[in-house]
Amino acid sequence: MNAWNIGFLVWLACGLLFFGIGIRCFFTKKQVGFWANAETPQMENVKAYNRAVGVLWLAYAAVFCVLGIPMLIPQPSALILLSVLGVVFETIVLIAVYIRIEQKYKKK
Repeated sequence: MNAWNIGFLVWLACGLLFFGIGIRCFFTKKQVGFWANAETPQMENVKAYNRAVGVLWLAYAAVFCVLGIPMLIPQPSALILLSVLGVVFETIVLIAVYIRIEQKYKKK
């Protein structure tokens, strides 16, 4: 087992952590938060909001795990850039989608 395979296992473990966050969001009765150390505004339909945030995290985790695949290729030198830039773009999309979810379910 080489260093890239170990790197992929660590990458996959992080992806599984995101899956865990998504599953927790599905089954939480209280309103879930998204931002660290910030209060989320009250939502009209907490169950639907939690489900939407859960789906968002599950999608993020799936794409995150797929982006780690270049680490399985022997000598992935340039392809690792795909993983790094992919995560940056994916995180920007995650934030943009969350803002839309928050606007949709926020109490007016």
